[in-house]
Amino acid sequence: MIVRRTMFGRPLRGVAFDVAVSALVALVSLTAAVNQPGGWAATLVGVAMAVALLFRRTHPGAVTVAVAALALVQVVARWGPLVYDVAVLITLYSVVKYGRRLRDGVLAGGVAAVGVLLAAAQTPGVVQWWVTALWYGLVTGAVWLVALNVRTRRLYVLSLEERATTLEREREAESRAAVAEERTRIARELHDVVAHSMAVMIVQADGARFMLDRDPEQARTAVKVVADTGRQALEEMRRLVGVLRDAGPTGAGDSAVPAEPEHRRLTLVDLADLLARFRDAGLSIRHTVTGDAPALPPGLELTVYRVVQEALTNALKHAGVGAHVDLALAYTADAVVVRAADDGRGRPVVSPAPSGGHGLLGMRERVTVYDGSLTAGPRTGGGWQLEARLPLPSGPATEVIAA
Repeated sequence: MIVRRTMFGRPLRGVAFDVAVSALVALVSLTAAVNQPGGWAATLVGVAMAVALLFRRTHPGAVTVAVAALALVQVVARWGPLVYDVAVLITLYSVVKYGRRLRDGVLAGGVAAVGVLLAAAQTPGVVQWWVTALWYGLVTGAVWLVALNVRTRRLYVLSLEERATTLEREREAESRAAVAEERTRIARELHDVVAHSMAVMIVQADGARFMLDRDPEQARTAVKVVADTGRQALEEMRRLVGVLRDAGPTGAGDSAVPAEPEHRRLTLVDLADLLARFRDAGLSIRHTVTGDAPALPPGLELTVYRVVQEALTNALKHAGVGAHVDLALAYTADAVVVRAADDGRGRPVVSPAPSGGHGLLGMRERVTVYDGSLTAGPRTGGGWQLEARLPLPSGPATEVIAA
């Protein structure tokens, strides 16, 4: 950690340098008080210029006006150029370098040019006045150009620092947005795991309790489904909790985005296992696939899987065990369409499974990520139907994770 000492809200080194410059100009004025034209009156003018130099960084425009007014007093008194007039060059340098607008430096340069002519006219010597004016002009112009170069470099460095600060803020904002998006994805995945799995387990547990005395074999089958579903849910929960555990604080310069889970994501290959679990849970499912399945982005595959999972879970919860479900997966030239319809004629469960109230909303949000559409509602002949249409990517598949 770098500790910068300050005085009056300014860096201590800058204050010390300005005090040294001001003291040097005042010392020169006091030293030449006896021999210089104007005597102590001229010395007071030089000391006033030295005091004004203390504020050359914070108020360069005001200091320039003050020094120019004091130099005008010197010209009117016809004292000629004196040693402490170096304060004029220091002021010119300061207003060009530290002025808010370059226009102030240009105006100060014009005033300095007039001062050069007046100083040359009052300088005693054997050469012609224009030669002296040329010399003064070269010195003054060199000071102005050096100040302009330093100003340009200073503003360039400030712009780089500001750009770096802006990029840092943008990077932090993007990191926070990525973290929020990942948390949203995990929350929705948790809903899918908990709500769907628990719904199946509750329905099967109630059925096992109801059939325990009447049909022990069917009750054992229901208990097995509960155990298998619980294991599957536990495995997915471990995967998601692992993501949260890996999303701890990172080192400096590292992104705060949670790491992706090491386990593979669910794909359409896993639909067979999903359908098998729901068949074991008591649904009668007819699964048809039409069209050639193209290579889908992982996020789109996960969305199709979750839509099918939600549709079957709703059928089991509301239509009941023994209901028949027609599940169709159609691949067209520009979209993949999921249709699920149940007859609503399953065996009523002992007690209805609780609903989280976010199933259809979650499906709609998933589908919306891919500019798709979702329709769901009761069928005319009884039961429930659902259709989700997901447009296929027009270009190369990109990694988009629907959550």
